[in-house]
Amino acid sequence: MSLLYRPALRSDIPAILALYAPFVQNTTVTFEYQVPSLSDFTQRFERISRDFPWYVCEDNGQVIGYAYADRAFERAAFSWDADLSVYIHPDYHHRGIGTKFYQLLESDLRKKGYHNLYALITGENLESRRFHEALGFQLLGTLPETGFKHGKWLALYWYGKRLRMASEHPTEFPK
Repeated sequence: MSLLYRPALRSDIPAILALYAPFVQNTTVTFEYQVPSLSDFTQRFERISRDFPWYVCEDNGQVIGYAYADRAFERAAFSWDADLSVYIHPDYHHRGIGTKFYQLLESDLRKKGYHNLYALITGENLESRRFHEALGFQLLGTLPETGFKHGKWLALYWYGKRLRMASEHPTEFPK
């Protein structure tokens, strides 16, 4: 296995979308009902990657995972918070890929001045909950029966991790 981690490129979008589609169609990992069109997903990628890091992992030239950060909330006072997402092909789980992605994202976001990281995890996704806990994320709250997908109500677990001490007051917005 020859893994390469690198910033995602616009040319990666079809491969990223192909990786994401089965999660939308077959799981409750994401609350999306329909696989986004290539055009919609391209717009999403361009909006996010304009301000936040987005990485892919390749195995011999094939995209087998991706991770990115995005705005956690809309209001200006939340500008130091980021929401993280990671998707890895099931054949590559438990190989440290998610950990490496989060190391890259945390390093980038810390350098840019971010204060808090968040992850919203579907209640059924025990593997992701354990993964985040192992990386130092703490359960902040549970939203019971907050999403409905595949014929059932699902809880959402809200995890957080602090990157900086509260005494470190920002002088400007993260860049």
